[in-house]
Amino acid sequence: MEFMTALQSGLDDQKPSLFELLSEQQLASLIPPSLRYLLAVATHRHPRYLLRILNSFDELYALLSLLVERHYLRVYGGGFTENFYGLKRERVLRIKGGEVRRAQLGAPNEVRETLKLRNGDVWKNLAAMVLLPYVKRKLDESYDIHAASVNMLGPAYRDRERYPAEGTVRQRIFWLYKWFLRKVYPSVNAAYYFSLLGFNLAYLFDGSKYHSPFLWLIGTRMRRLNEADGRAIAMATQPPPPLAGRPGARPGQTTSIFSPRTMTQTIYPQLLSSLKILLPTSIFALKFLEWWHASDFARQLSRKANEGLELPPPVISGAPTGAPRHQTKSSGAEDRSEKPAARRDSGLASPPLSSTTHIPILTVLAPAQADPSNPESSNTTGMCPICVGEIQTPTAAQTGYVYCYTCIYKWVDGTHPRQEAFMEGGGEDEEGAKGWFEEGGGSREGRWESGKGRDAVTGRRVLGGTSGLRRVMV
Repeated sequence: MEFMTALQSGLDDQKPSLFELLSEQQLASLIPPSLRYLLAVATHRHPRYLLRILNSFDELYALLSLLVERHYLRVYGGGFTENFYGLKRERVLRIKGGEVRRAQLGAPNEVRETLKLRNGDVWKNLAAMVLLPYVKRKLDESYDIHAASVNMLGPAYRDRERYPAEGTVRQRIFWLYKWFLRKVYPSVNAAYYFSLLGFNLAYLFDGSKYHSPFLWLIGTRMRRLNEADGRAIAMATQPPPPLAGRPGARPGQTTSIFSPRTMTQTIYPQLLSSLKILLPTSIFALKFLEWWHASDFARQLSRKANEGLELPPPVISGAPTGAPRHQTKSSGAEDRSEKPAARRDSGLASPPLSSTTHIPILTVLAPAQADPSNPESSNTTGMCPICVGEIQTPTAAQTGYVYCYTCIYKWVDGTHPRQEAFMEGGGEDEEGAKGWFEEGGGSREGRWESGKGRDAVTGRRVLGGTSGLRRVMV
């Protein structure tokens, strides 16, 4: 593409290729969503302070862009990202052909001063660089909210929204705005992109000096920076002289950084000029992170670092660590005076306790904790811990255990027959089948949790309830 532009433009080596211009536009379009994403991540951690800033991001970004772009247009002759690609903006002379090739070769400094953007040209370019993208973003956002779904629903739905003839002025203006979004804005948006395409093609084949219709309207075109521009920029960005030697400095004038004069003449320009270093650094960091996550180098490095680590087996939080086997009842006054104790007939001494109510939670045996002496226990892979049968429609909870879909759904919902029988307090044989039994019998309402909303093995809460369950593809 650069070869095509050079072939058509002849001796004009300051004319940038269309590839450079499109690359600059793509970089400029990536800055707002990147900053919005970083602000959204920070807002999740500090919503009290940053939520209002995130809600007004478009307005704040437009204001900051106005300050940054104005500085770069006045000092460097081009926008922030345009200067990164070595481009500038200059006025087009109102002469035949609009070119002064001999003058550019013989007096480049005088030509630069003649074609440099004046104060009025700076504000026109700011309108095209800041105001136009802001209006475009707001119109696209409003179209997605108010018009896109309405157009898909058809005319039957649109007939419900009649013109509010008796409404307030604000309601009537808002209705007209939505009508504009539905009827007119799609055509305006198409004309916008078709005009950009037409000017790009004309610029590619040297049929126009402008690659954008808006630059044509304001009489500005894009050019490459030359040697005269480099000298002028170096003079404009050199450090200011000491305050005592500046013209107009008063005797005894303060040099504090909080002085308005120091702020506007020293700190503010240096701060904006430092963005030239921040932009390539952030691009390099982004590309490095993309490579780090996409390549296998990070995984190999972490694997080698973990080879020498001996990690203990995972421990379920809240689960008992082990206890003696099933204890038999002993006769005597001392045993009769003890409180009823809850025991699991497979060897664990106590159930997990709720962190809020501090009462035991009904759980079932995990397949790995099955009793080898009991042939009915779930000591085989593919067995559901709740029904102790072959898993039908495998479904995983957030803890990683897999159950039958109907079993874990009813368990989390609190309607499983095992839960209901246990909470009602049946006989000792029924209690033993549930995994836990308690001396004394009777209803366990208020003394036990049925496991509703929790995992059946660990007793941990399932986030989202039944919607937190996930089917397992076998």
